[in-house]
Amino acid sequence: MDELSLRYGLNPHQVPARAFAADGRLPFRILGGRPGYVNLLDALNSWQLVRELGTLSGLPAAASFKHVSPAGAALGLPLSDELARSCAVKTDGLSPLACAYARARGADRMSSFGDWAAFSEPVDEPTARLLRREVSDGCIAPGYEPAALALLREKKGGGYPVLEMDRDWTPPELERREVFGVTLEQRRNDAAIGPALLDRVVTRNRELPEAARRDMLVAAVVLKYVQSNSVCVVREGQVIGVGAGQQSRIHCTRLACAKADKWLLRLHPQVLGLRFRKGVSRADRATAVDLYLEEDATAPELDAARGLYEQEPAPLERAARQEWLARFPGAVLGSDAFIPFRDNIDRAARSGVGFVVQAGGSTRDDDVIAAADEYGMAMVFTGLRLFHH
Repeated sequence: MDELSLRYGLNPHQVPARAFAADGRLPFRILGGRPGYVNLLDALNSWQLVRELGTLSGLPAAASFKHVSPAGAALGLPLSDELARSCAVKTDGLSPLACAYARARGADRMSSFGDWAAFSEPVDEPTARLLRREVSDGCIAPGYEPAALALLREKKGGGYPVLEMDRDWTPPELERREVFGVTLEQRRNDAAIGPALLDRVVTRNRELPEAARRDMLVAAVVLKYVQSNSVCVVREGQVIGVGAGQQSRIHCTRLACAKADKWLLRLHPQVLGLRFRKGVSRADRATAVDLYLEEDATAPELDAARGLYEQEPAPLERAARQEWLARFPGAVLGSDAFIPFRDNIDRAARSGVGFVVQAGGSTRDDDVIAAADEYGMAMVFTGLRLFHH
């Protein structure tokens, strides 16, 4: 039996803790640090996501995971100068894999603080340099260039968990979980995500440009590994907003769309022009920008951020926000199960969503389709529910 001792379980008082493969070997090697229970949950879920995303797209893929859901996930597409500044990186010397991680981490820099990073391809030196400077709890990839591994082994004084995954590992068809002394068993979710999933367009608008089809498939893959209920917004090959683990579908949609709005507003010239005092950390800058864009921020919150700026910035007025967001139509919204009410479509329209991919099958499908038709959206029913718990 292949076994790995863990620091502790979900919480420090849950000891002992271990990971083991009773009938074979563990599909990964530890190249640095010592992972914990939550680390492995993030690692094994995030690896499945990036492997599937990379295989489907033919591009490098990366994900930034927190608490067994992606805060961001992306393909390795080039970054514009504005997007690079919003993601707090420079475009010089970025590899495609580094671009994927910059996009994934930059989707929601607040939520990605202390993330688990996952990569579909061996980590190269440019990617390791990005990862080394971020507050991160570990990473998983199918390999590491020697220079990249040396950089990551220096992180956290040598305590940064670095996992090398067996790219060819295929788990058993059945998976088991023990809850309160009861063992649950099911076939693992090996449903294939591919172009055929998008064949059933149910709206009057049936046009699915290639970029929209790509982003719909990205949304489906990502939702397969997000804690349910879940909704995500995708643009240009990357997730820009995730609403995970909510009991109500509309709350998932509001959360995902609000995050997507902030992602777009971070590209506004007024936000890119914010100037911080020397020595302000990357995490504090991310917090300050988030507060700057938070319309309901309280006076104490704003007072705490004021000392971080070189000079206090002028507010970004609501009219300017709305005008800026209106420049970016055509986002994809994905739902891991059917959309039960039209309020989800109404909220999505405010965030520039032009395409929807969902399972379908609600008793109110006609109402939801009618709402999409009102906004000129194209909507696909996949017939595939993607709950993940």
